[in-house]
Amino acid sequence: MPIYEYRCDECGHEMEVMQKLSDAALSDCPACGKPSLKKLISAAGFRLKGGGWYETDFKGGSKKNVAESSKESTSSGHACGTGGCPSCK
Repeated sequence: MPIYEYRCDECGHEMEVMQKLSDAALSDCPACGKPSLKKLISAAGFRLKGGGWYETDFKGGSKKNVAESSKESTSSGHACGTGGCPSCK
């Protein structure tokens, strides 16, 4: 479940709440009791990892682009890069 941040326009109270996407936004401030809570917009606190379309989005330093790696392996004459798959034999 995502964590949402809220701030009260009346008293300035801030809080984080874990809610389902389908839950209605909160409106009543627990500190002052007024219906002045506003949902804040903030950056997501997670990072996608693993092999997939987003693999190159977080590459670092000497890591090569996936597209570049596949070009190198096919230029060696092996479809998989190792020579061990049925299409290489």
